[in-house]
Amino acid sequence: MARKPLGSEHIRKVSRSASGSYYITIPINVMRELKWREHQKVVVEKWGDGVRVKDWEG
Repeated sequence: MARKPLGSEHIRKVSRSASGSYYITIPINVMRELKWREHQKVVVEKWGDGVRVKDWEG
């Protein structure tokens, strides 16, 4: 996969999976900063005119 031009690392496209769910990819540097791992549970909330994703506290 080709690299994105510098300065556009936070621009992502919304994609649709075969099951009908929508998803975006999260930059690896953000995942590392938050110390999130694959299959970790998160909470997705509508926040104003956007969304907020935060760690699930269970």
